[in-house]
Amino acid sequence: MELSPKLLLTGACVLALIGCSPAPVDRPYSRTGELLALSGGDGGPQAACHICHGMQGEGDGDLTPRLAGIERGYLTRQMNFFADGLRNHAQMHWIAKRLTPAEQELVAGYYADMAFQAPPAPASTTCDARAAAIYHQGDPARGMASCASCHGDAGEGIGRGNPAIAGQPARYIAHQLTQWREGKRYGDPQGAMLAAARLLREDEIEAVAVYSASLRGSPGDPGSPAECPPPHRPDR
Repeated sequence: MELSPKLLLTGACVLALIGCSPAPVDRPYSRTGELLALSGGDGGPQAACHICHGMQGEGDGDLTPRLAGIERGYLTRQMNFFADGLRNHAQMHWIAKRLTPAEQELVAGYYADMAFQAPPAPASTTCDARAAAIYHQGDPARGMASCASCHGDAGEGIGRGNPAIAGQPARYIAHQLTQWREGKRYGDPQGAMLAAARLLREDEIEAVAVYSASLRGSPGDPGSPAECPPPHRPDR
């Protein structure tokens, strides 16, 4: 049987394609901070940040913190601590271990650049003047520095490594202060958090946590109720 030129050409093309070896693809997509946060990266969907921290990085209003607008260096350092076991949290350890240092920085940058809008302050909020004084002034008699000296009068965070705490859940803040006080949390380069938390009584931890959570995060607009004393720090 004589083969037609068209059939011969088709066969030649098929053989040529069979002989081709496509270039190996290590990672078929570009790993951005957003993609890692939403997909979970190598950890899979169960490692996706948004499952616990929300699509807008807002947290869950309880024990899971907001990530939106938190300083990039602080977030990167915390992921390093989780990965290395210096900050104890089984789920976060498992997730952070599956991110390379470069990927941790990408995720941190994604959330640091995310806008955060504090929820409206309740109209009937009352202020604990004792908690406000500890937050803005500290307690010189006990050698306690003010929270505002690092976290800002509005809870906005001051400088690199000092996270914003405005809009964080009160229960989360109280839990972290307790972790510091009991020596279960580490990674404070100058020991400021460890020293301050150990000077706080249990009832003060709860009060300061509630007050801190009520701050607005915008300098000049602390959002404190009118009956609270105006913010004043001895270092100003």
